[in-house]
Amino acid sequence: MRASRAFDGASGSIAAARHFATGFVTQLRDSHGTAVARDLVGAVQLVVSELVTNACKYAPGPALLDLEFADQALKITVTDSGPGLPIARETEPGRVGQHGLEIVMALCDGFDVQPRPVGKRIRVRLPLPVA
Repeated sequence: MRASRAFDGASGSIAAARHFATGFVTQLRDSHGTAVARDLVGAVQLVVSELVTNACKYAPGPALLDLEFADQALKITVTDSGPGLPIARETEPGRVGQHGLEIVMALCDGFDVQPRPVGKRIRVRLPLPVA
């Protein structure tokens, strides 16, 4: 199962991306008979929120969110037009802000960044064991 949605980077994009991801997981659970554990919906929302927030904050213009369920994992891909590649920082409990990638990397099995002719593509793999 796969779904994609483009966001314009405006202030409502982050909430809309979370809503889209929630709908995807709900459809996966309800329509396709995949019993995704309910507590993982929050993890999906958090990862999508962090990735789309970074795209809205650091990239001029639209972002594309692609969700794909395969092999008991959700592959989350965000493509944006920002030229800078994200840098994961060392954990620093006293730092205020800029912990988004730490959170994403803690929840996900994989984290891959690919430069594109315009911008970049970030892909993560979030295990979704069936209930």
